[in-house]
Amino acid sequence: MSDAFTTPRTVTKPKTERPRLHKVILFNDDFTPRDFVVSVLKAEFRLNADQARRVMITAHQRGACVVAVFTKDVAETKATRATDAGRKMGFPLLFGTEPEE
Repeated sequence: MSDAFTTPRTVTKPKTERPRLHKVILFNDDFTPRDFVVSVLKAEFRLNADQARRVMITAHQRGACVVAVFTKDVAETKATRATDAGRKMGFPLLFGTEPEE
């Protein structure tokens, strides 16, 4: 038997951070019909009719409302697609994103 001294290797694991989340925000306007806003919320964000109506009313009363929280790429894509849906119909519907604290 050998009297050699061996030290165990330390294994370093890379730390992975969770991606930062971003809020999708619906901004109120006085021109887009409420039913259209509800239909966009249902189609793009998969909200049921009651949830979509509550989000729409909250945005109407307070000026803006957080619709959902996603990773940055998903949030920006959904906000753009929802805004574009309004633009195609000639409405000033606006969704935006901002980082979550």
